[in-house]
Amino acid sequence: MASMFSSSEISKSATTLFSAYASFAGSMMLVRSMANELIPHQLRSYLFSTFRYFFTPLSPNLTLTFDERYGMSKNQVYEAAEIYLSTKISPKTERLKVSKTRKQKHFTIALEKGETVVDLFEDVKLTWRFLCTEGQTQKSHSEERRVFELSFNKKHKDKVIDFYLPYVLFKAEEIKNQDKMIRLYSKQCPFIDFEDDGRKNGGSWGSIILEHPATFDTLAMDPDLKKMIIDDLERFLKRKEYYKKVGRAWKRGYLLFGPPGTGKSSLVAAMANYLKFDIYDLRLSSVRSDAELRRDLLSTTNRSILLIEDIDCSSEVLERPIEKKYYKQEEPPAKSGFTRHQLTLSGILNCIDGLWSSCGDERIIVFTTNYKERLDPALLRPGRMDMHIHMSYCTTHGFRLLASNYLGIDSSKYNPFFGEIDGLLKSTEASPAEVAEELMKSEDANAALQGLVNFLKRKRDEGNETKNKATDDSEVSSSIKRLNA
Repeated sequence: MASMFSSSEISKSATTLFSAYASFAGSMMLVRSMANELIPHQLRSYLFSTFRYFFTPLSPNLTLTFDERYGMSKNQVYEAAEIYLSTKISPKTERLKVSKTRKQKHFTIALEKGETVVDLFEDVKLTWRFLCTEGQTQKSHSEERRVFELSFNKKHKDKVIDFYLPYVLFKAEEIKNQDKMIRLYSKQCPFIDFEDDGRKNGGSWGSIILEHPATFDTLAMDPDLKKMIIDDLERFLKRKEYYKKVGRAWKRGYLLFGPPGTGKSSLVAAMANYLKFDIYDLRLSSVRSDAELRRDLLSTTNRSILLIEDIDCSSEVLERPIEKKYYKQEEPPAKSGFTRHQLTLSGILNCIDGLWSSCGDERIIVFTTNYKERLDPALLRPGRMDMHIHMSYCTTHGFRLLASNYLGIDSSKYNPFFGEIDGLLKSTEASPAEVAEELMKSEDANAALQGLVNFLKRKRDEGNETKNKATDDSEVSSSIKRLNA
């Protein structure tokens, strides 16, 4: 069969094609050169991105991001994802963060940055990725930004948002409650490790595991008062909808007042152990301004106790001048004598009972003081301090509980020391801490009780001497006044 095309025709066609390509390539180079000279760089970038947008195929996936913080508050979805994903680690994961405290039963596992986890929810494939980036704060300090990314097919968006994310929140809360370790938080303490939920700049909280053994069973308190506190806590936990209905923030305020050593701090620890609430120990002396106080309170979590101890000792804090090294510009003092960047009583009240107090749920605020009469009346009104709890000196019931705790003595049985100790406690002001200290001095029950009797007698005699001296001084003063008259 004869060939349809001769070799000369094929060669001619190839030459023509090559010539046309060379001419086209040269024209494109000329056009590109003219475009570079005539079209500004910004316009060229815009045209190129527009061209790429129209000719790049659309991705079928959607990605949601969850930052660690939402404004000044913590992002609940981020926290839930961190807990939930620790149970979804696959064998393909290459890097993990592992930690464990002395009291934890299990290791805590978390993703390292850049790692991914694949989850399956009702036949929907979901890919989680943990990212960390460096950013700049307003004060030009370097700050790490931590984000979880969740990618899935776009057609499942409604299912993921309406059902999967609520499921993650629910499971995270369930996991957290299984091995709940109560933490004690303190602001900017150099001896406390900063956890992942703390920051090393303004408003940061460091935390440790709270290992205080106090419970309501071991507190040397009047049984009726103890029951009243427990019932009030239980009622508070069950009234979320009630607080919402009446238009009040879901919080409860307690004022614990009484002499030193009467168990105020132990009662706070017992409340935390009973409720499984973390404690945020806020020292007003470490807070420089109302704005900083708001940041600190907003960075606390729900289901927590905010503890402000010795509030009567903070009057100087509210009036002290702010050092200029903390701020670039210092405004002139206002008529009231306060500066704009100062911690004020008004700022404290607004955070515990104003608009800012509603930024969180299931919060308990506890003030402690040795001298209730020194407090500003504005701190004591209902809505700020709902319950005023007097922590009294040791009572006969408190002593019996301490004797049972420290010496293993059954208070229902007769003991020759109990009658004398009961009489001394009624006429002597001794704190539960002082009684407990005496009971710890000997492992022999009789020796310890005898030592307590001797201690109470000395304390009684010292008290009588002080009263007699005060009476004599008063009589002398009266005599001098009569003579002068």
